[in-house]
Amino acid sequence: MAKKERTQAKPEQTLTKKVWNMADVLAAAGVGFTDYIIQLTYLLFLKMDSEKESYGLGSALPEGSKWKDIVELDGPDQLAKYEKILETLQAKDGLIGAIFTEAQNKISKPALLKKLIGMIDEENWFSMEGDLKGAIYESILEKNGQDKKSGAGQYFTPRPLINAMVDVIQPQITETVADPACGTGGFLLAAYDFMRKQSDEQDKVEFLQTKALRGNDITPLVVTLASMNLYLHDIGTDTTPIKCEDSLEHEPEHLVDVILANPPFGARPAGSVDITTMRNDLIVTTSNNQLNFLQHMMLMLKDGGRAGIVLPDNVLFADGAGEKLRKKLLKDFNLHTILRLPTGIFYANGVKANVLFFEKGTPTKETWYYDYRTGIKHTLATKPLKRSDLDDFVSCYCAGHMEDRKETWSEENPTGRWRKYNVDELLERDKTSLDISWIKDKDDLEDVTLKELFSTIQEKGKNINNAINQLAGLLSGIEE
Repeated sequence: MAKKERTQAKPEQTLTKKVWNMADVLAAAGVGFTDYIIQLTYLLFLKMDSEKESYGLGSALPEGSKWKDIVELDGPDQLAKYEKILETLQAKDGLIGAIFTEAQNKISKPALLKKLIGMIDEENWFSMEGDLKGAIYESILEKNGQDKKSGAGQYFTPRPLINAMVDVIQPQITETVADPACGTGGFLLAAYDFMRKQSDEQDKVEFLQTKALRGNDITPLVVTLASMNLYLHDIGTDTTPIKCEDSLEHEPEHLVDVILANPPFGARPAGSVDITTMRNDLIVTTSNNQLNFLQHMMLMLKDGGRAGIVLPDNVLFADGAGEKLRKKLLKDFNLHTILRLPTGIFYANGVKANVLFFEKGTPTKETWYYDYRTGIKHTLATKPLKRSDLDDFVSCYCAGHMEDRKETWSEENPTGRWRKYNVDELLERDKTSLDISWIKDKDDLEDVTLKELFSTIQEKGKNINNAINQLAGLLSGIEE
């Protein structure tokens, strides 16, 4: 009997497997995973709305655009009706408009659409606990992030990193939390889970579910996934905190208490608006996407507000606008912590990133670095990042009692990963560079790029040539 209980699959595992198996069926017919998950999202919302209506709780959808209008149809009639529903719902406002943003059908074969509708119709999703259906959806999003062909990994931050950031930022249930580049909503969900445990008072819970969270993303597909992700976790059941817009184009509409984010790396998408023509509040003028997101989030915070932001290495050393922003961070914000991350934890290969933690309104006195990079090896396939890998960082951070922080680095322990630098030291560094490491790793050749290696060889070559020329000059003088 005991053996049977151990091998019995959980509902989450059973349903997730069913959803994945359907993905395989559609993939064999040429429907990619991203296209599959977006159609699953549309149909799942229609089904849950139908279930909600059956419980006497009303429907959010207009007549003629409901689950009952497609579930009994077959063949081309079902396909045509489904596409008509998508066309109708994408024109709506609020939650429906967000979930059906630029909605299009990607399943062209009626038999495959019928099969997917049948799978969804077998389950009662609305009455399922938010934690369960949310976990199922999250697992699908994670699988999508791992799909290299889809390119969806750019929207996916490792959950262990998100959870560690939330654990040290400690958002409170009465606070507002924003992510101006929210992807599929991972930071907002982790913050929600952390805050929801703090109180069962109705007014606080209602504030948390309807007003506390705010997210933007520029990609319609991602807005759909994020809106549905939050909806399945019982957040924004009538409206949505997610907007499909470019955060950088406008001055912050609302100031917030907490920002948790991993803004997109690299250049702004082709065709994006030049934000310098749209805004007068910018601290610096730059085309660097990461610096623009950083300054936008600096402006978004209330006085006393705090942020944890994943940013690439170039933010720590870029000159010009980068140097100006770093000086602003040190003088007008308390940039108290920098977590240096290893490669191998993001779906994009070779990404070198850090998490900057800062508060608005008081100048920096000292910045604490945690080096979780030197000598650290992770791969997505064989050694993915776990939350426990960041336990030491979370412990050193001393959330809520930062006055108790103690360095683990010392002259006697030069490999200690936790070290502080006085702000005067940082401001005196060339170009106010915050790109600091102190642990030597002789075996770490993986982090040296071909460009860096070539540059080193060139530099050494110049030195050798200079030495030869000087020696030739000396020999020439002796011969004379």
